[in-house]
Amino acid sequence: MATMFLYQLLSFFFATSKKEKEEERGSGYDLSRYKRGDLLEVPRTLFTHFGIYLGNGRVAHLIPDILPVVTGNKAAVAKMVTNNRLLLGVVAKAASVRVDSLRDFAYGSSVLVNRMDGVCKQPPLDADEVARRAEKLLGAVAYSLLWYNCEHYVMYCRYGMAISYQTYQFCTTVRKIVCSRTSSYVTALCGAVVLLYLGCATPITLLATLLLSFTIWMAA
Repeated sequence: MATMFLYQLLSFFFATSKKEKEEERGSGYDLSRYKRGDLLEVPRTLFTHFGIYLGNGRVAHLIPDILPVVTGNKAAVAKMVTNNRLLLGVVAKAASVRVDSLRDFAYGSSVLVNRMDGVCKQPPLDADEVARRAEKLLGAVAYSLLWYNCEHYVMYCRYGMAISYQTYQFCTTVRKIVCSRTSSYVTALCGAVVLLYLGCATPITLLATLLLSFTIWMAA
């Protein structure tokens, strides 16, 4: 009872928006465009979502989902994963590789096919092998936004390498922000102000602050 109450409470506060409902009712997709083993990608919220086409309008994809954590209702879990469920799943690090219809996977967005073939230097595996790998990994997985997400999954299936260009670009951007000369100046200034304000400015604490700023400077 407590589990179902929690599920109903989450459903109330994170109800699907009107836009999500409209997307769910969106028109169908031309299945003749897709072949078994194709790598599909769609823009979704703040990132690009990836999947492997299995044929007959079915797509295998790794997606975070909070519902399996709060309820054992298989019928509810099997429904399309909305953005609210997905984002809460990211926070809880709860995810699975599941099979959904192409429409549910696309979530109202346009679908790009095998765009990564022009990005990845590694040639794609045989289409049947790609689909076989995708199906073999179905079920719950240990999820990490940076180290194992939907892109890692499809890249392993199609190219044999569990990598994520989105993660690389994100880490590169963070590095440029954190490891910059401006950041080293700000760190030194803020550290000195805090030490003086707290009255704990000693040669050792000042040296530690300068060492941290110097490390950031050298990494920039």
